[in-house]
Amino acid sequence: METVAGKPVVDRLVFALNGLRYEVAAGDVDPSMPLLEFIRTRTPFKGPKLGCGEGGCGACVVLIAKYNPAADEVTEFSASSCLTLLYSINFCSVITTEGLGNTQDGFHAVQKRMSGFHASQCGFCTPGMCMSIFSSLINADKSKRPEPLNGFSKLTVSEAEKAFSGNLCRCTGYRPIVDACKSFASDVDLEDLGLNIFWKRSDRNPDVSKLPSYTLGGGICTFPDFLKSEIKSSLNHPNDACIAVSREGWYHPRSIKQYYELINSGLFGESTKVVVGNTSTGVYKDQDLYNKYIDIGGIPELSNIVRREAGIEIGAATTVSRTIEILQQGCESIYSPNGSVVFRKLAEHMSKVATPFVRNTASLGGNLILAQKYPFPSDIATILLGAGSTVCLQVVAERRHITLEQFLQQPPLDTTTLLLNIFIPHWVSDSQTETNLVFETYRAAPRPLGNAVSYVNSAFLGHVSLDELSDTLVLSNLHLAFGAYGTEHAIRTRKVEKFLTGKSLTASIVLGAIQLLRETIVPMEGTSHPEYRVSAAVGFLFSFLSPLSKGITEPGKTLTMSSANSADTDDVCNLPLSSRRETISSDEYKPVGEPIKKYGVEIQASGEAVYVDDIPAPKNCLYGEFIYSTQPFAYVKSIKFKSSLASEKIIAVVSAKDIPSGGQNIGSTFMFGDEPLFGDPIAQFAGQALAVVIAETQRYADMAAKQAVIEYDTKDLSPPILTVEQAVENNSYFKVPPDLYPKEVGDVPKGMAEADHKIPSAEVKLASEYYFYMETQTALAIPDEDNTLVVYSSSQDPELAQSVIAKCLGIPFSNVRVITRRVGGGFGGKAFRSFHVATAAAVCAYKLRRPVRMYLNRNTDMVMVGGRHPVKANYSVGFKSDGKITALHLDLLINAGISEDASPIIPGTIISSVKKYNWGALSFDIKLCKTNNTSKSVMRAPGDTQGSLIADAIIEHVASVLSVDANSVREKNFHSYDSLQLFYPDSAGEASTYTLHSIFDRLVSTSSYLDRAESIKQFNKCNKWRKRGISCVPLIFNVEPRAAPGRVSVLNDGSIVVEVGGIEIGQGLWTKVQQMTAFALGQLWPKGCEGLLERVRVLQADTLNLIQGGLTAGSTTSESSCAATLQACNMLIDRLKPVMDRLQLQSENVSWDTLISQASQENVNLSASAYWVPGQYSNKYVNYGAGISEVEIDLLTGAVTLLRGDLVYDCGKSMNPAVDLGQIEGSFIQGIGFFIYEEYLTNSDGLMISNSTWDYKIPSVDTIPKQFNAEVLNTGIHKNRVLSSKASGEPALVLASSVHCALREAIRAARKEFANSNRSGSSPLAFQMDVPAPMTVVKELCGFDIVDKYLESLSTHELGTGA
Repeated sequence: METVAGKPVVDRLVFALNGLRYEVAAGDVDPSMPLLEFIRTRTPFKGPKLGCGEGGCGACVVLIAKYNPAADEVTEFSASSCLTLLYSINFCSVITTEGLGNTQDGFHAVQKRMSGFHASQCGFCTPGMCMSIFSSLINADKSKRPEPLNGFSKLTVSEAEKAFSGNLCRCTGYRPIVDACKSFASDVDLEDLGLNIFWKRSDRNPDVSKLPSYTLGGGICTFPDFLKSEIKSSLNHPNDACIAVSREGWYHPRSIKQYYELINSGLFGESTKVVVGNTSTGVYKDQDLYNKYIDIGGIPELSNIVRREAGIEIGAATTVSRTIEILQQGCESIYSPNGSVVFRKLAEHMSKVATPFVRNTASLGGNLILAQKYPFPSDIATILLGAGSTVCLQVVAERRHITLEQFLQQPPLDTTTLLLNIFIPHWVSDSQTETNLVFETYRAAPRPLGNAVSYVNSAFLGHVSLDELSDTLVLSNLHLAFGAYGTEHAIRTRKVEKFLTGKSLTASIVLGAIQLLRETIVPMEGTSHPEYRVSAAVGFLFSFLSPLSKGITEPGKTLTMSSANSADTDDVCNLPLSSRRETISSDEYKPVGEPIKKYGVEIQASGEAVYVDDIPAPKNCLYGEFIYSTQPFAYVKSIKFKSSLASEKIIAVVSAKDIPSGGQNIGSTFMFGDEPLFGDPIAQFAGQALAVVIAETQRYADMAAKQAVIEYDTKDLSPPILTVEQAVENNSYFKVPPDLYPKEVGDVPKGMAEADHKIPSAEVKLASEYYFYMETQTALAIPDEDNTLVVYSSSQDPELAQSVIAKCLGIPFSNVRVITRRVGGGFGGKAFRSFHVATAAAVCAYKLRRPVRMYLNRNTDMVMVGGRHPVKANYSVGFKSDGKITALHLDLLINAGISEDASPIIPGTIISSVKKYNWGALSFDIKLCKTNNTSKSVMRAPGDTQGSLIADAIIEHVASVLSVDANSVREKNFHSYDSLQLFYPDSAGEASTYTLHSIFDRLVSTSSYLDRAESIKQFNKCNKWRKRGISCVPLIFNVEPRAAPGRVSVLNDGSIVVEVGGIEIGQGLWTKVQQMTAFALGQLWPKGCEGLLERVRVLQADTLNLIQGGLTAGSTTSESSCAATLQACNMLIDRLKPVMDRLQLQSENVSWDTLISQASQENVNLSASAYWVPGQYSNKYVNYGAGISEVEIDLLTGAVTLLRGDLVYDCGKSMNPAVDLGQIEGSFIQGIGFFIYEEYLTNSDGLMISNSTWDYKIPSVDTIPKQFNAEVLNTGIHKNRVLSSKASGEPALVLASSVHCALREAIRAARKEFANSNRSGSSPLAFQMDVPAPMTVVKELCGFDIVDKYLESLSTHELGTGA
């Protein structure tokens, strides 16, 4: 024990990880190291993954347990290990998913149920999911609720649906994860759960005993005894030390006095950080390393809870989760009627802030400090301001009690001021004066359950009394707080409070208040969506005042109940989730056709599945991070680095000049052209790589890259081309090869002449979409002997990666071995966009002769990688009075970005999707625009997604012009088989395979479409402030299988290894290959194929082992890989059959092992390679499906709730219905993200600015349809398909355009309701709705001023009647 600043310091950190003791010596670890980094780099555990580094995705969730020796109590909570600092877990116990269960000790019930409910696809998010669910289970089991039946937990179904509300998944669509979690709930109806391996759908009474058994309490020791003993013995040697772990780094004062001694010691400068939970780094990223931390979480006074009659005083270091518990207990202990309303509403609102695993470590005071120092859009500051809270500050020797309002208005605090506690008063109604207390809080945010910052939030408190003379209500003691609308900090609207106080509440008074509010709520310059924020704030005040006012229709209240068929509740966000999944298993090709669980799924759940970043770092490994351009078209004069702690960590900077002579500056390639690795000498677009900075750890490299100062020069350069309009002006296009340019159909001028009506010109625009795979781009390059390299890459095309790396280094392809085992999500983004990272890592490793690993942080990945193609479509259409369309002409501008990439295929896929309707005649002019933006590339259903929406937007436009139901126009323009052949001449197939009509009819009947459409009309009549819409869209999706290699080898013990070119990216390719192998070799297996599946192992892709692996994309790689596997197996059977025949002459029953042993002795070649090439009739075919979506919108905020989704999809004979269903559901939910939620925002230089989980919102469990029904049809024999199967990975994504169309219907109903407030002269029912259409757009289309207009009309009426 040594001393620092005259105080003894403890020189080690002790904790448990999965029951094992870890001790870290002082100085051994940098104090800024997160727990996640320690687990992944210093221990054998790899379960927690780095998905975002912001606490926004849940991939890194672990369980942390703390022990209180005085009470002999263990408390457990989930936490983001990417934000939790290692030194803050002294004497804690940490459990990762490996600690729940693993291959060696057996798997835990959570992992087994996740596997059995098909709840893991790419598997990257699964460990975090398992930990969130486990944490929810054990905390529920600790409650005082009654004991559940055996096998269940005390968790309820509604809690189960929220158990992982902060965890993101891009693959599954969440539904199976919900089912896995609900299977533990004590009040679950097992029959409601979806497809699983534990019972068949036909089982009448599923029984909990069939589920993997669960022990109440979790069945895991979360806090080992040895650690309890160490904690107790440390208490026996007390010292009032200022505990600093690591001599200079980590200070842990135990009192306020010690804190000020530290602050005044002169030891602390700029690079010091005061922390409790360190969650603020998720919002405001550290711009440099810190070398000193003061952890104030251990000061007892900051965690004190004092309950008084006047209210509750909560210590500033209390976590948000604990605050919620305290407020809930406060409700229960207050007996006065209405008295608990404030505490209850505060607790409810706080549970929508951040995510459970962030609330568990974030402190209440930390949130308020952020709101005080920065323009942080805090919900907590606003609602506490509305509740009239006060705070207690320590300013050196003085204590101050001030209101929260005064606290927020002060200049930003420094370390000399400590926030001690927050006091929340206990408000009650006054029975003597007959005043009632009212308190409400509101937030408008992209997600209902949190994990999203509010656009605007508010809290309103007041006392209401009746004015008997006028028979109206009067407000007094008002607190009206607003925040997050683009303000420095939350404010109280004093003028509005004063205006309303004592006045009788009528429409004209409410209108006056709202007009005053509009003057007060003024977003700062540069705030996004300013009009929306003001309008939503107006909506909140209106929602609060209308129930208290005379003669105003309350929002949220239904005038008459609509039919039970269409869900109706006051808050649709709280509807329970339900689903129906219909699949048909086929016995014909067993085990092909059976819904078996995914290959290797348990090790995905236990965190033992190895992704690229899980490969142990080789000796002397270095780490790289890109420095990228922030300018779109400029000479790069120099790259220098700021003087900082992070800059000291730089080992090397590698740029274009380090590419070996004989090599090329190439970072990506495809058949249409190359893209450079580095922008040299000119940066062509914002986000282009300029160099790679190398350091000892990934975190140091990431931080060092932030220190780069780049000098640009634009002298003699023309202005950058950033938009398609600028591209047209400058004639900047890429060529589309003639054989790829789509074919027109019919005679458009003739069709237009035959039309009764025309829409001469209309427009629809679709923005880009980012891939948001959970595992960002990553590669590990290891130099080998004789100028060779091994590169582990997370890639959908290792073969092409190999060629790019070899060309860049100027070495033969044979010198580069690229290995890909599995990919943590791809969606097209790990195809050509992955080559830059693999090539950059290879160049660095080649130059430095040391292994180099690159794992892009989420922000860099989002800025550099690109995404889906933005499209601007202009159309003119002619049609008959009955809705039959006679001609369509399209002008398409496609933004391809800086290089060709795969863009020349996009015009063909867009038009292919547009052709799903019979337009009579179709012509188009398509321009592929070259712009100074990141290259746009293939993304799940590329082109088809955009084309489908364009087609349906036109159909809906025609329907609105004719004032008829859009569905009747759709059906009027469905293809006959003859027109299908005309529009899809290469892929229409036989007439018997054209199933769209029967699919559409089936969907319309099974989903009660007509009844629901009618009840929606009724609902919209009865509800002024909420509207619903429903839409039904068809799907025709063209696919093209590609050639694929396969090799099947049987080892001497009879086990089988299979290699295929296709990559497992979560789509179940390995599972289908395993099934195909068992089916094919099952002919020689005595018991059909039972027991054979377990013998099959599928190997990782290796470009020097199996060549011509090709690209895994386009939904057909699974079937191509299966076809190649089948060919290879048949070759083996041809070799083994004669051996079998000879053996059977001696004995009737010949075991597989005997057969293989004999074949080996006879020198039979037990390895067969095949290269499957699609034949003339199997190289193209069409997929069919249909989808219905029903939505509800809140006219005051624009919030969208997806009430229901119904899908029917034709999979041919599914090879694995569970896998295909997962693909269909997952792609549909991903499509919803594109059409509704995901805003790809760039600045004026084209640099992506929505580059974090804070700004970019993919669907989460609280935004999926409340009821989601999917049916996989099993249609007849498709003789040109692989065992009659059809693709499933991408097509269903385009069905999500039904959500966009349903939203348009709901908005149309809203505009009809408030038609008189439509300012422009055009019909309120004609409007352009682009993609995406988030709540801000929905609100704008409904009208920013509808509340004002409504109140104006009521006020006029009041004056007229003298009310």
